[in-house]
Amino acid sequence: MIPKAAQMLGLAMRARKVITGEGLVVEAVRNGKAKLVLLAADASANTSKKVQDKCAHYGVPCVSATDRYELGRAIGKDERVTIAVTDGKLAESIQRLLT
Repeated sequence: MIPKAAQMLGLAMRARKVITGEGLVVEAVRNGKAKLVLLAADASANTSKKVQDKCAHYGVPCVSATDRYELGRAIGKDERVTIAVTDGKLAESIQRLLT
């Protein structure tokens, strides 16, 4: 992951604009709260399909990021497979850096 994107993700975490965990992320996508979803490249096939399908259906950008350990490290937690950013401006900034 690009260091600047990791910093932005950490900022979003400190601002409480991040949701982690597969079930909570899928729920946030359904409720319209998620503005961007980050998915670890080493996520299981089932998790990847579920999250990508939900994001496609609800029109939420889904970006495949680095591995689960680096995603977790970016927000100061243990390994994380899915992360949803709920702030529009932060989501735009992170997506621009990762794509």
